[in-house]
Amino acid sequence: MAPHREGSEASVEAMVAQVEKHPISTILIIIEALPVVNKFQLIENPHSSFPKGVPWIHYHGAYKDITINLIWPGKDLTFGVDSVGTISASLVTYASIQALQPDLIINAGTAGGFKEKGAAIGDVFLVSHVAFHDRRIPIPVFDLYGVGLRQTYSTPNLLKALNLKTGKLSTGDSLDMSPHDEASIAANDATVKDMEGAAVAYVAELLKVPAIFVKAVTDIVDGEKPTAEEFLQNLAAVTATLEEVVTQVIDFISGKCLPEL
Repeated sequence: MAPHREGSEASVEAMVAQVEKHPISTILIIIEALPVVNKFQLIENPHSSFPKGVPWIHYHGAYKDITINLIWPGKDLTFGVDSVGTISASLVTYASIQALQPDLIINAGTAGGFKEKGAAIGDVFLVSHVAFHDRRIPIPVFDLYGVGLRQTYSTPNLLKALNLKTGKLSTGDSLDMSPHDEASIAANDATVKDMEGAAVAYVAELLKVPAIFVKAVTDIVDGEKPTAEEFLQNLAAVTATLEEVVTQVIDFISGKCLPEL
């Protein structure tokens, strides 16, 4: 008799294979900006399956033949600011997958870009790989675990149809960039950096749900302006661009199976 773990993995693989044969019916959008809610006329679910007391907000609705579940991490209950960073992203992703069983995850949000890699304000990237840049564990193999390099779900047809840029994403829990972070980001060959993506990718891989990452550039990390100032200056316009691209992504996904992406 096969060990339980092997049997479970076989069961998961069979489930994934089955999903790939049918059009995508349920998507989970994990996002830091809310205009998409209005775009798709999503409504807040007052009776979500999330634990009592968490700030996460679940919006849902139907668009064409897809059920859309959008999760906004909400405001930190102690400090009253948006819940950003890898801890919040990991928890939200795990709880959302468990509750909503999506066919596909879309992590959409803003990011800093590197002009050296060809990024400009307002560019939208469909991410090819994700990694962490602030988990430094200088022990053999643990160093690779710390970086956590992962390839995202491959969507060559989506990339071509929408004519998006592509690049690697590096994730860390700080808005600014220390010299150590800078070296790690360079080693990750990153075009964009954010505070959530690699955490979402880790949980998605753990629970065997394909995930794609759509990141819009609000600030140029290797530019002349201070990061925080440039981020705030461009946030509204870039969020509008992100909404437009997310809409195009969902339009493309509609009626397609995962391998058709």
